[in-house]
Amino acid sequence: MRRLAVLHTVGLLVERFKGLLAGAVPASVDTVHLLDESLLRDLMREGQTPSIVRRVVSLATQAADSGAGLIVFTCSSTSPAIDVARQVVGVPIMKIDDPMAARAVEAGSRIGIVCTTSSTRGPSEALVREHAAKAGKRVEVEALLVPGAFDALQAGRRDEHDRLVGEAALAVAARNDVLVLAQASLAHLAEPLSAQATVPVLSSPPLCVEAVRRFYAG
Repeated sequence: MRRLAVLHTVGLLVERFKGLLAGAVPASVDTVHLLDESLLRDLMREGQTPSIVRRVVSLATQAADSGAGLIVFTCSSTSPAIDVARQVVGVPIMKIDDPMAARAVEAGSRIGIVCTTSSTRGPSEALVREHAAKAGKRVEVEALLVPGAFDALQAGRRDEHDRLVGEAALAVAARNDVLVLAQASLAHLAEPLSAQATVPVLSSPPLCVEAVRRFYAG
C-alpha cells in the first residue's frame, strides 16, 4: 500500500484538497488528511517557538509512522518547522508553497507576495529567496501583509476579506513581475486577479497538486 499524508492547520482546506487530489493521485494511493487547527492559532499567537517546531515534527513523524511515502503540509506558516522535520523524518516532505516559489522565481526577478497573517509573511519571503538561491538568481521581494483581512475572514466577512486582499494585491502586482498569493486561503482570488493584473498571479494549491501528480507519475 502506498500512502499520501496531507497535513492541514485550516479546516476548510481538507475538503478542498480532497477534491483537488482526487484526479491527481492514482487510485492505488491511500490519501489521508490530518487536521490540527490549534497549531496555526498557537503559532500566530506565540511565533515559531520550540514547542511549535516539536508539534510539526510530531505530525510529520506520525504521518511517516502510518506508512506515508510522501507528506504534504498545506500551511505556509509552518515552513521553518518543516525544515527541521525534514532532518528528522526519512520521508519526502513537500511544503505547499515549494512549487509556487520555484515558479515565481522562474517568472521574474521582482516578486510581490501578498499574505493575510503575520506568521506567513516571513516564511513565504524566505522560501522565495531560498528557491532563488537554488536557481542562482538574484531577486527583489516585496512581501505585504494585508491588515484586517484575516480577521474579516475569521468573522465570516468573506466579501470584506476579498476586497481588502484584492485591492492590495493589484497594487503589489503593478510594482512587480509576478504576484504570489502566499496562502491557500487566497487561492480563490487567483482567477479574478489574473483578469485584472498585467503580470502572472500564482496560488499554491494547483501548483502543489501538480507537483504531487508528478511525484507519483515518476
